[in-house]
Amino acid sequence: MSQPAGVLHELMSVIEDRKANPPQKSYTTHLFRGGVDKIGGKIVEEAGEVVEAAGEAGEEGRQHLIYEAGDLIYHLLVMLGHRDIRLEEVEAELARRFNMSGLDEKASRRDPS
Repeated sequence: MSQPAGVLHELMSVIEDRKANPPQKSYTTHLFRGGVDKIGGKIVEEAGEVVEAAGEAGEEGRQHLIYEAGDLIYHLLVMLGHRDIRLEEVEAELARRFNMSGLDEKASRRDPS
């Protein structure tokens, strides 16, 4: 079984392979064919389901949140794959922010005008 951190890289590899060699009966292929609109719609849908599940109480709610988070992460990885963005690039961006406060990072993105 894969290590938890490794599973995202394995999934991204599968997604990248689906883009390069699209099987006809593949949900990922179907999403790629729909482009940003299709994939983006799924991300928005799944993000809403994550928030909804987060409000559910108890262990059942916790497990539902984990399930929905998996769906959201999968669809986000598909969008990255669609735009030819490697998971390592996102990791590098997160690493860049690692020793910076979230407020400082957000302020650094503001338009200076």
